[in-house]
Amino acid sequence: MKNILILIFVLFYIQVKSENKNIKVGAENLHKYNTIISGKKIGLLVNHTSTIKNIHLIDTLFSLNMNIQKIFSPEHGFKGKIERGKSIDDYVYKYEEKSIPIISMYGKKRIPNNEDLSGIEVMIFDIQDVGARFYTYISAMHNMMEKCAELGIKFLVLDRPNPNGDYVDGPVLDTLYQSYIGMHPIPIVHGCTVGELALMIKGEGWIEHHDRLDMKVIKVKNWNHNDEYILPIKPSPNLPNQKSIRLYPSLCLFEQTVVSIGRGTEFPFQVIGHPHYKSDFNFTPISVSEESKPKLENILCYGIDLRNKKYDKKLNLEYLINFYNKLKDHDTDFFGKYFYRLAGNNILENQIKKGLSEDQIRLTWENEINDYKKIRKKYLLYDDFE
Repeated sequence: MKNILILIFVLFYIQVKSENKNIKVGAENLHKYNTIISGKKIGLLVNHTSTIKNIHLIDTLFSLNMNIQKIFSPEHGFKGKIERGKSIDDYVYKYEEKSIPIISMYGKKRIPNNEDLSGIEVMIFDIQDVGARFYTYISAMHNMMEKCAELGIKFLVLDRPNPNGDYVDGPVLDTLYQSYIGMHPIPIVHGCTVGELALMIKGEGWIEHHDRLDMKVIKVKNWNHNDEYILPIKPSPNLPNQKSIRLYPSLCLFEQTVVSIGRGTEFPFQVIGHPHYKSDFNFTPISVSEESKPKLENILCYGIDLRNKKYDKKLNLEYLINFYNKLKDHDTDFFGKYFYRLAGNNILENQIKKGLSEDQIRLTWENEINDYKKIRKKYLLYDDFE
């Protein structure tokens, strides 16, 4: 009975005319990929954001009698509740009488092995991204693409809008500083959907055996890069709303500094603060779970409240420069030892220390941004913002 109700619900949304111009994510367009996966042994790289309306993609596929063999999960886990950087174990997904193994790609390994993928004929990627280079869902996608290319497994991307897809900004990653929080020579704000980025990763040869990868992207309907997209589900524990998602590319740089960006409060990635900053506004980070140990825990921080401030379509360095200048005499180690991984180079930290303005810094990455935009144009699937 449950399967019948799910199937009726899904088919209703598939058959609705697009007269109201409702955005339809790739997963909703089942008629576009039904024949690709029917009768195949399916693997899924998914998490809690992989839904069609309010129904998870797994439940939808089971209701259509699809043969799901294994599930793979990224950072934050299948349910999206694990704190950043925490290792995640494998476990099992229960669906009625079925038990499907969930293999973590953020635990003992970040690349699945041959045994994990044994028998899989089609791998589906369906995860909501936020459009920042250091958001690791795209790193999981990269690793899975590379392994599928090696083993001859078809790779299917069910695309979703990018909530920060209406601009491109920030330094392009220097490949000398590649890490799991920066695997590709793209700006901090890359302006691509996961589908467009997957095409770029394959097309630019950024994975081994790229020419052997059989890949298809199922596009979003009724969306383009000028459209705002408000996520129906928070993509990770500390991005609770649209404001935090829009501020994330700029504020994440503070993660490798002595400054708090509100982890351990009800408004993460919407405030900036430190005990030695002078301001009327204040907050105190606290542990919200046993796993959560926020920076400056239980210490009163003074700073800036961005919750009611309009965000600009740019990577904002003014906040970082401001806090550095105010705190450099109190904290000589303002920058963490891995700041270069977030910045994508070893230049930005020195530019700030030397007193360069945001405009001066921005000029130094202008040429590489323009070069990147030319590459990006080749892989766009939707009307652009410029």
